[in-house]
Amino acid sequence: MFTVKLDDIKGTGNEVDGGNWISRRLLLRKDGFGFSLHDTIIKEGTETYIWYKNHLEAVYCIEGEGEVEDLDNNITYEIKPGTVYALSGHEKHLLRALKGDMRMVCVFNPPITGREVHDENGVYPLIEED
Repeated sequence: MFTVKLDDIKGTGNEVDGGNWISRRLLLRKDGFGFSLHDTIIKEGTETYIWYKNHLEAVYCIEGEGEVEDLDNNITYEIKPGTVYALSGHEKHLLRALKGDMRMVCVFNPPITGREVHDENGVYPLIEED
């Protein structure tokens, strides 16, 4: 057993600023859980194109309001505190923070190493080694 505190992640290499978002990476591949866990801020007024071609992701909103547009199926879902969305089919999507910053708890499978950033296609690369 071990603990991780968000305040200990802030300002370290496990806090990644992607421009429209900040990902605080709490559990990573090296921790051996079979998933990674992130506390992510989506900045108000932003729209981010994402395609997790190599990962499944589940997201739980705990602050702010926005929407996620499933580009593969042409459906837009409202996001507010208490909402979970799960990308079970590697859907290309647009994530928009409309009212305040959105704070999200994100889980990835396979777990990320912590070095990933979105490429020009919105994809996290699949990194096999820690």
